[in-house]
Amino acid sequence: MSAGYQLALQQLTDSALPTGAFAHSLGFESYIHRELVGDEGSFGDWLGAFVGQQLTYSDGLAIRFLYEGVELGVLDSVLSAQLLAREVREASLKMGGRLLEIGGEVFPSRELEAYRQLVREGSAAGHQPLAFGVIARSLGVPYEAALTAYLFATVTSLTQNAVRAIPLGQNAGQRVLRDAHDAVAAAAQDIAQLCWDDFGAVSPGLEISQMRHERQRARMFMS
Repeated sequence: MSAGYQLALQQLTDSALPTGAFAHSLGFESYIHRELVGDEGSFGDWLGAFVGQQLTYSDGLAIRFLYEGVELGVLDSVLSAQLLAREVREASLKMGGRLLEIGGEVFPSRELEAYRQLVREGSAAGHQPLAFGVIARSLGVPYEAALTAYLFATVTSLTQNAVRAIPLGQNAGQRVLRDAHDAVAAAAQDIAQLCWDDFGAVSPGLEISQMRHERQRARMFMS
């Protein structure tokens, strides 16, 4: 990997990138509310399930299909349809919109501008994994490097949010991240074996918990 896109990829996946990821739990706050997640071990279990199921079969598979040349508009519409929980769908669009804006200023490309134009026209919604994939591919980042970087960046932001919400200690958060290495590697292997019919096949339990979050009385996060 050349130094040029190594640095660009680090910038894209840095937790300080202002996409608003700090405001989203993507459902784990519901598990905290129900006292199913409350320490390092239980959060690690939830995170492993989230990576192996929802992140694998939606975001991760979308990035693979994007790199394989599936039409961007098709991927965008299918992602919108399969993200059943309203808050999670809105989270993808809010973070995707910010990433498209940041990318347009910092990493402009013809491919990225075409996606931004689809969003402006209302022909696409602008989902986070697709925005990331378009930027990464235009920078020449290889597929496997882009995929694992995206998966681990998501794991990192969720763990940082759990450190605040549960709360976990900073060292506990680092242990969770280290344990998540295997989950991310396994997810990347699984994604390589999946087909179009697998796209969006997510655990109902995760989705139901994400839907419950909409009506949770006290919340720290938007999703």
